[in-house]
Amino acid sequence: MPSTTSSPASDALPTVGDIEAAAGRIAGAAVETPLLESPALNERLGGRVFIKPESLQRTGSFKFRGAYNKLKRLSEQGAAAGGVVAFSSGNHAQGVAAAAELLGIKAAIVMPADAPAIKIANTRGYGAEVVLYDRAREDREAIARKLAKDRGAAIVAPYDDPDIIAGQGTVGLEIARQATARAADLDAALLPVSGGGLISGTALALKAHWPDLRVLACEPAGFDDTARSLVAGRRVAIEEGGMTICDGLQASTPGRLTFALNQRLLAGGLTVADEDVLSAMAFAFRVLKLVVEPSGAVCLAALLSGKLDCRGRRIALVISGGNVDAGMFRRALDRQG
Repeated sequence: MPSTTSSPASDALPTVGDIEAAAGRIAGAAVETPLLESPALNERLGGRVFIKPESLQRTGSFKFRGAYNKLKRLSEQGAAAGGVVAFSSGNHAQGVAAAAELLGIKAAIVMPADAPAIKIANTRGYGAEVVLYDRAREDREAIARKLAKDRGAAIVAPYDDPDIIAGQGTVGLEIARQATARAADLDAALLPVSGGGLISGTALALKAHWPDLRVLACEPAGFDDTARSLVAGRRVAIEEGGMTICDGLQASTPGRLTFALNQRLLAGGLTVADEDVLSAMAFAFRVLKLVVEPSGAVCLAALLSGKLDCRGRRIALVISGGNVDAGMFRRALDRQG
């Protein structure tokens, strides 16, 4: 299997101060997404569930936050003159492409040929060059490194970078502020995890506000490398041969920087089956009126399938994206949510 870890720009772990600085940097470019509460979902689960729909974020996922923070910093440092190169199955690709378009930076994105068509089309639509590869036989990072070297471009890693983590952590700052405004002290927070950029940054921000908050990682079955790494106390890889419809949650091993944070911030992990993910997508559409991609539905799937007891508790979850192909969405809607 090709390598899926990323090369960090620095070994320094980001701080809450870095996340606050990122919030100022992305203000006016990123959307402050709402914190939603559904009476129907609360009644079903017996608690209060607060939903952060990053599917409503610019480019349809949280990835724009980290990408814009990183590219803005590169631009400020004069390090983006040769453009940027990124590698992604789709949402990071779109985030980097959109940020590059806004900042006037050339971007080339290495994407798997089997990525959802909507993600490839959207990435091109933001003006980026898309370089397709075979994820079963080729190493996306090797391709990206060669492109960057040949062009004098900067590599924008998908998760294992302090600026990316800090940008994604702005999700946590917003949740803390929005929940506090509604007098809701959270008991737990659920976030999807692949390489770990979103959950590590968000957990850092949330636990600065609620030190005793339980932050749980949600992953598809067969790709629970973060949950198993937390149990093992070290980074472990998934077993080869696994398959999931969650195309954005297929990192084989947690990131170095992200796991260093997650190891001290997370309380554990929850794993969901693809069938539960499809049911959650249908529920989100029919009840919450949200279009959610498979990777974005894993936290909702964990709650709806009973992986966590919500009775009498206040729980936040992040819907990380809504970039779903029509065929996959029809497959979800054929089910009962």
